[in-house]
Amino acid sequence: MSKFIGIRHEDKYVMERRAPLTPRHVERLIKGKHLDIVVQSSPKRIFTDEEYRQAGARIADNLGECSVILGVKEMPESFFEPGKTYVFFSHVIKGQSYNMPMLKRMMEMGCNLIDYEKIVDEQGRRLIFFGRYAGLAGMINSLWSLGLRLKEHGFDTPFLKISQAHHYASLDEAKKVISEVGQEIAEKGLPAELRPFTVGFTGYGNVSQGAQEILGLLPVKEISPDKLTDLSQRDYLPDNLIYKVVFKEEHLSAHKDGRGFDLHDYYAHPENYQSVFEQYIPHLSVLMNCMYWDARYPRIVTKDYLEKAFSEGRPKLTVIGDVTCDPDGSIEITHKGTEIEDPIFVYNPFTREPMMGHKGEGMLVMAVDILPSELPRDSSNGFADALINFIKPIADCDFSEAFEDLDLPRAIKKALILHNGELTNDFKYLETYLR
Repeated sequence: MSKFIGIRHEDKYVMERRAPLTPRHVERLIKGKHLDIVVQSSPKRIFTDEEYRQAGARIADNLGECSVILGVKEMPESFFEPGKTYVFFSHVIKGQSYNMPMLKRMMEMGCNLIDYEKIVDEQGRRLIFFGRYAGLAGMINSLWSLGLRLKEHGFDTPFLKISQAHHYASLDEAKKVISEVGQEIAEKGLPAELRPFTVGFTGYGNVSQGAQEILGLLPVKEISPDKLTDLSQRDYLPDNLIYKVVFKEEHLSAHKDGRGFDLHDYYAHPENYQSVFEQYIPHLSVLMNCMYWDARYPRIVTKDYLEKAFSEGRPKLTVIGDVTCDPDGSIEITHKGTEIEDPIFVYNPFTREPMMGHKGEGMLVMAVDILPSELPRDSSNGFADALINFIKPIADCDFSEAFEDLDLPRAIKKALILHNGELTNDFKYLETYLR
């Protein structure tokens, strides 16, 4: 089979407009690496068919002749063809039950699966990611929903001038508006009743850094978690300053038997730890959840906690930006990832039911599942900048060889979940979930 590289049309979400390679990157690969690239026609992709055609790619309705196919999100089971190589975010590495049928189908078809999420360096840091853009869009959306929610509570604030991220033509356009909001807060302040205005971030990786980058356009002062609880005791607090707090693992959890926090032990045995985050929640105005989580770790905001908090009156915490977006996960009230067209809901702590939109009693949650697609042009460019160097080695690889003989960069080889339909050694644990 000739080595055509295919770029798939995204169909999992209506508003998924990203591409793994942009026309600019495609042109570099065609001219510089002499690769043949076929782009599946798409009416909604942020880059038009014509842009790809001008870059030298062939536009087609299907990718039948391509041996390597690149996508962003999961692909339908009916799409896979025998012996082909697929590169996308498969969302199977936590044993996600909803994607096990897809993985099973790929195994039956003898496919190769490379997952972007597992392309890491020697220190385990991800090399190809949209995470920063999830943080950027997540913070923009959270500030937008904050304006709506505070208005519901009777406060007119400059945040009302911010729109949902996907309404901006570019990241620069969004930043310009938020900088103007920051200027207004610096000059005129926020309502005195909202002082001290505080924004907490869980995590400190790419996602958190993206979110902090947007908050940094406002007048911000960073304080440590232990200073957060002292703020409300102060006699004088400026109303034109936003306090930022970054929470690390040792602020979120403590060992159940009272011994000191040990990061390596926490990652090895998270079941021995319990959440201690509730001491900080009453002091936060906004919580941005930007950390990795799986079911072995303690939750940081629970339904029980919120029921108790609301029974004592409306809490200070107004918006949770759940960028991590694990359904029923670290933020227990995130019942599902939301869609760009319907991005926010209010969770009622007494009925324990969500209501879409920004009205009603309870806690507003922004939990868009595909946040980087709200900044599709910027996020695709950033992603492709990292991906481009791996394309030719993947295209040139003879996947019919034994795993140990595959001529692939180490980072790609480590991200190979399926080789000719078989789980590779690092991913054998998925057999349990497949059963």
